[in-house]
Amino acid sequence: MKKLILITSLFLLQIAFFENSQAQTLPVGTPVLEEYYRLQQLQGKLDSNISFAIRPINPKVLSPDKNVFYPEDADKGSSGTLYNKGALLFQLLPLQTIQQFNSHHPYGWNDGLMIPAKGYQTFFSGGVYFKYGPLSIQFRPEYVYAANPSFPGYASGHGDQDLSAYYGYHNLIDAPERLSDGSYSKFNLGQSSIRLTFGPVSFGLSNENLWWGPGVRNSIVLTNNAPGFKHVTINTVRPIRTPVGSFEFQVIGARLDNTNRAPLDVTTTSIGTNLYNPKRSDWRYYSGFNINYQPKWLPGLFLGLTRAFDAYHSDIKGFNAYVPFFTPYQKVNDNGGTGDAFDRDQVTSLYGRWLFTKAKAEVYFEYGLNDNSYNLSDFLGSPEHSRAYVAGISKYIPLAGRKDQGILFNTEITQLSQTVDRLVRDAGGWYIHSGVRQGMTNMGQVIGAGTGSGGNLQSFDVSWVSGLKKLGFMFERYEHNVDFQNYYFGPINGNSRKWVDLGLALKGNWDYQHFLFTAKLEGVKSLNYQWILKNYTNSDYYVPNNDVFNLHLQLGAIYRF
Repeated sequence: MKKLILITSLFLLQIAFFENSQAQTLPVGTPVLEEYYRLQQLQGKLDSNISFAIRPINPKVLSPDKNVFYPEDADKGSSGTLYNKGALLFQLLPLQTIQQFNSHHPYGWNDGLMIPAKGYQTFFSGGVYFKYGPLSIQFRPEYVYAANPSFPGYASGHGDQDLSAYYGYHNLIDAPERLSDGSYSKFNLGQSSIRLTFGPVSFGLSNENLWWGPGVRNSIVLTNNAPGFKHVTINTVRPIRTPVGSFEFQVIGARLDNTNRAPLDVTTTSIGTNLYNPKRSDWRYYSGFNINYQPKWLPGLFLGLTRAFDAYHSDIKGFNAYVPFFTPYQKVNDNGGTGDAFDRDQVTSLYGRWLFTKAKAEVYFEYGLNDNSYNLSDFLGSPEHSRAYVAGISKYIPLAGRKDQGILFNTEITQLSQTVDRLVRDAGGWYIHSGVRQGMTNMGQVIGAGTGSGGNLQSFDVSWVSGLKKLGFMFERYEHNVDFQNYYFGPINGNSRKWVDLGLALKGNWDYQHFLFTAKLEGVKSLNYQWILKNYTNSDYYVPNNDVFNLHLQLGAIYRF
């Protein structure tokens, strides 16, 4: 009896101790709010120990004294709460909708469950949050519908030889040009999770989108470009402070799902030769970690490391395969110098972010590798082999005489295409793999940078900001799959065959009472769309007859209870 009383007392003490712990999250890509809190940190108004490189972020870290969804109004701190007494909390989560339209062909990324599609597309999400002591349940399902009409794709302007080239590359990645033959609809768990949180560490099952790295427009390993995937997670919910600085981390084991669709609707040549090589239907086990360190002696500096592995689940045998994080980086030290003992893709990245609150600025970078070096000499001799990187800078300039108003600048570069090192030793494109032939994708979309394998992006963004309000414009230049272009079209006037998008967008965020609104209107000029040649001769350096225009429109709204 005494033992039972002791156990019960310890349990009640635990509930009381963890009453204030919170495992609710601000979902990756939440319009308006994610931008707002990162800017707050830039201005020195938010804890400078938060890296913004492991997301989603715990709202209690971002807004410890009030409702994270109402940063502009402290009086609405209990908004949405249906019950809050003792260790028990029950809360309604915001309703969110996004309406999107593309006039000519698919465009856009970092939109989770939404798909690359022409025409109209709509997205909805909402849900509830329940917490009792260390236990929390976030149920936030999502639904998407896309009209998904046909559009002039790759096959519309290429012959048998070019179709064979396309399949030679895209048989090694699960990224279909269209994700269904007609309209598309999908309902899934979205940003849902079940967690046990003890102090700064949380253990859980989740379907949430994850973002690893300091990038704003892109990140190399994980983003919200694809739908969220089912995963087990151990992660920090706030920085762990130590005598030498602060640490954040996340470790996951996940399931990635396949589409089992061909890369193109056309699967044979004009004479009936089959082009499509079906992939294994087994789901893939994806595992990875992200850890970063903020040195005590260098305020605002974050240094991080990520590593991730992708393999067919039926090939995973034993603890070391499920938890492969101590696999040697150098092939000479793994499996007798031959590398992985079974088909497995792995990537790694180093990243840094330096926040200068006095200057109201930040610089950040991420440098990744998708192919292990044989040994240290191999890496030192060719560090650019298989590399990708993201680099950017943000700066906020307050407007004199205008309280809480200013101009925010951001510029970012994403480079995923191979360097000239490919001429000596081909590293293959990012996110594709000859053994695990779905590559690093989930439900037909890349889980890393939204520009995709071989894609490069340069963007410049300038905006007026005031609290949650933001008005501005953005220019971006997007090169589609330069690796594919170089390998298959490079020998034939390669420069003339680049598919490059030039986009100019007007963007805005606005808050009104319970609502948050966001809008983007972007005109996109595609040069040499789909690498299709029209009226071309071998003497031409540039192909002027295949430029198309696409109107990309996005409207979003959040209702906060």
